[in-house]
Amino acid sequence: MGSSHLPASANLRPCIRVPVRYPPAMESHEWHERTDDGVRYFRASHHGERWTILTTLKTDPDWERLEPEQIPEEVWRSLRDVVWRKYQRKRCPWERVAEIDKLLGDEPAPEGR
Repeated sequence: MGSSHLPASANLRPCIRVPVRYPPAMESHEWHERTDDGVRYFRASHHGERWTILTTLKTDPDWERLEPEQIPEEVWRSLRDVVWRKYQRKRCPWERVAEIDKLLGDEPAPEGR
């Protein structure tokens, strides 16, 4: 007999593992800018294909939520820059960059990047 530890009656089939794709978790991105009023902090969260952007001044303890229609283009461009840098370091998926480009009306680079 062979050196197998399994009985000859064991019916063995190869095991194929299929990776499970979970829905993406909430992503959070933070940055700050110097303004005439002082340092302004921004926090952008992406969850369920929706962006939520909060802002505050360094001297103000309360965060103010920006409504999507009142978010200036400069804030979207700053967020895009933050997300782009994270994408380059493989910390963020390409879909986030393309989504912000679409919001800005810019044509994203082809999938080959």
